[in-house]
Amino acid sequence: MARDETALSPAEELRANVARPFGQALAMPKSVYTSPEFTRLEEEHIFAREWLCAGRADALAEPGDYMTMTIAGEPIVVLRDATGALRAMSNVCRHRMSTLLEGRGRVRSIVCPYHAWTYGLDGALRGAPAMAANEAFCRSEIRLPQIRCVDWQGWILVTLNPDAPDPAVMLADVDRLVGRYEMARYREAFREEFRWATNWKVLAENFMESYHLPVCHADTIGPTVDLMKMTCPEGLPSFNYHHIIKNDALDLTLAHPSNTTLQGEERRTTWLLSIYPSLLITLTPGYFWYLSLTPDGPGHVHVLYGGGLSADWAADPAAEAHFARLKALLAEVNAEDKGCVERVYRGLCAGLSAPGPLSHLERPNYDFARWIASRIPA
Repeated sequence: MARDETALSPAEELRANVARPFGQALAMPKSVYTSPEFTRLEEEHIFAREWLCAGRADALAEPGDYMTMTIAGEPIVVLRDATGALRAMSNVCRHRMSTLLEGRGRVRSIVCPYHAWTYGLDGALRGAPAMAANEAFCRSEIRLPQIRCVDWQGWILVTLNPDAPDPAVMLADVDRLVGRYEMARYREAFREEFRWATNWKVLAENFMESYHLPVCHADTIGPTVDLMKMTCPEGLPSFNYHHIIKNDALDLTLAHPSNTTLQGEERRTTWLLSIYPSLLITLTPGYFWYLSLTPDGPGHVHVLYGGGLSADWAADPAAEAHFARLKALLAEVNAEDKGCVERVYRGLCAGLSAPGPLSHLERPNYDFARWIASRIPA
């Protein structure tokens, strides 16, 4: 069937959508979630260009500790090198292009599983069996390509873009908002990866709005929330945010009794930070959890998920019990969210569905849509 020449592309639909003022805003058009072509554009113009989160810096405690990730089809390894510095490199051998490391772990050197070419923790080639007879071979000229990598507030951020602004500058307003929480000192207790049957933006938007909490999370964190006390301000260029004043229903949400830095409502304020494109952080005075998302086609998302406790809760004599309690709670929350976001994607694919008007509590979703529209070319 010939394409209707009058039909708008998904990018054009999105731009028309965000041209409305927030008071008249609708949810994003269905095509930006379901179109394979739009997903390809996101990989090229967003995920290959922006800073993405590999995890927490404290997860790489010792030299040789590593984790792997894929950015826009590029296999990447992030590790703590012999000097103690964070380093990111291509995770592909310079010989026959096998991928090198998988998952996470600790190594003294990087050994290719195909022909045992061996690289140091700085990416330089250290050994290559049976290569002496090749006159063109020069070991000192071979090393794994280096990737930009920084520790920002305890988060490992990586980008393929040599010109991306430094996160410390780009995200300076995050410190203005939550610097007193000392996010870099929070201790990660768990890290998992999974794949859900939804578009990455559906899950991102689900995190950005707390409108759904009393219903979707009625059996877990919903009772700690009062929608009427929720503030959803206009987002900033590199992130959006909102905060919730929690009640006393869950002690781990609150500042530890020994915490003398946070005062008044700060001691019970939960911040939800959405760092574009896909680092989503829930930061409470007591614990944190995060999602780092990458698309897996239109209908699936790869999720890096982790969490832990603030420094004072982690130092509490009952820290292990607190960690276990937090992990159990967040496992229930995740199960609830999985059901919600997968139902939304099924609805997006239905013929009779259509985007509806946004609540004032979904201001972050509107800002997110505008940011995506700014990154996708006409």
